[in-house]
Amino acid sequence: MQKRKLGKSHLEVSALGLGCMGMSFAYGAPQDRGAMILLLRAAFDRGITFFDTAEAYGPYTNEELVGEAFGQMRTKVVIATKFGFKLDADGKQVGVNSRPEHIKDVANASLKRLKTDYIDLFYQHRVDPEVPIEDVAGAVKELIQAGKVKHFGMSEAGMQTLRRAHAVQPVTALQNEYSMWWRKPEEEVLPTCAELGIGFIPFSPLGRGFLTGKIDENTTFASGDFRNNLPRFTPEARKANQALVDLIAQIAARKNATSAQIALSWLLAQKPWIVPIPGTTRLERLDENTGAASLELTQDDLREIDNASSQIKIEGARYPEKLERSTGL
Repeated sequence: MQKRKLGKSHLEVSALGLGCMGMSFAYGAPQDRGAMILLLRAAFDRGITFFDTAEAYGPYTNEELVGEAFGQMRTKVVIATKFGFKLDADGKQVGVNSRPEHIKDVANASLKRLKTDYIDLFYQHRVDPEVPIEDVAGAVKELIQAGKVKHFGMSEAGMQTLRRAHAVQPVTALQNEYSMWWRKPEEEVLPTCAELGIGFIPFSPLGRGFLTGKIDENTTFASGDFRNNLPRFTPEARKANQALVDLIAQIAARKNATSAQIALSWLLAQKPWIVPIPGTTRLERLDENTGAASLELTQDDLREIDNASSQIKIEGARYPEKLERSTGL
């Protein structure tokens, strides 16, 4: 698989990464640990070198999976993890916490779970309005100086916040949601990343599965699957948004590809410093997703997609209002 560099940092990663969250969090019951370790190693065998996890996923167990999978090949992979949530004694998210002392505690705990002595990319998971971002960036800078962290990242931060952080400690990558059905980053985020030399990591690049064409208005989700609580995943919204899925399927048929491959290839075509991180728990989906890295969409294909998709109005908010407010966007 081809490599890409994240911004001015020159951190080199595979063109597609692997989002590991769904292996142990948010999409129903956690998957079998042994099977997920094998899947992580299979991803590496297929050329993926960039793996995204967080202390909040599980909580904690997702980092342990990644650590177990790559402890013996640590220098061959790039591991991103995150700080910034406040977790109670049961590991439930009960707010945000980016106090400098907490950031350092999280880093030390993550290092143990990941079975490593350094974190390649350490994201602030969500902005903490109670802590000046300069203090957050300063704490990560100290971790970098100590050799525990290599690069600083942010997730779902507002652009002024990103600029202020970047002035203290250069931000290597910004992680936000971006896909064919959530294109808001094109307005301000991507131009700012281009200006500052910051790589961009789209999460949910397949629209939490919807853009694959495998979900329709009649699909039911398991208990514990957080899509049950998302406005964009009500049966009515799914029915309304089927027009975009149909468009992707038409392009896929013509390109002898799958809908998922078209959605990922479209993202890769937007900027050379964009690295999507689709998640999966199944080997056949892993193979399908990695195939997108070798699929080329022509300028005519891209224009056709943009022209047709601009006529489609996406229904439903991506998060409930309270969660959307917490993103800083």
